[in-house]
Amino acid sequence: MKEGKISDKAFIWAGSLITGTGVILGAMGAHWLRNNISIVDLQSFETGVRYQLIHGLAILILGVLPKSFQGTMVKFIFHAFWIGVMLFSGSIYLLATREVTMLHLGWLGPVTPVGGVFLITGWALLFFTSIRQVKEG
Repeated sequence: MKEGKISDKAFIWAGSLITGTGVILGAMGAHWLRNNISIVDLQSFETGVRYQLIHGLAILILGVLPKSFQGTMVKFIFHAFWIGVMLFSGSIYLLATREVTMLHLGWLGPVTPVGGVFLITGWALLFFTSIRQVKEG
């Protein structure tokens, strides 16, 4: 593996883990949480699942991009996506399930937008990296 690159296996491992746990959490929300938390909290939980699934799939797709596209910037995109999912979706899950977990972690509220900034940064980096690739031919 060259310096600055992430192995294809890391993309597959991380993408499948994030997406797979997103499916599990989505099922948990649909079949168990819907009867145990408020509608507002369930909608928040579902938002966390949706963003987790999208970004897990995005990581998988990053892993199959042409080798000419791989490099240091893709490494930053990869990290922005997985950190963003952990902070954004993770904080939403904990906040939305506080009725059943009895964990009152109000301080997590500001963590959610920080995670969102990581996700947005990942997409912006992907956009600008793709523009650079087009210009370089």
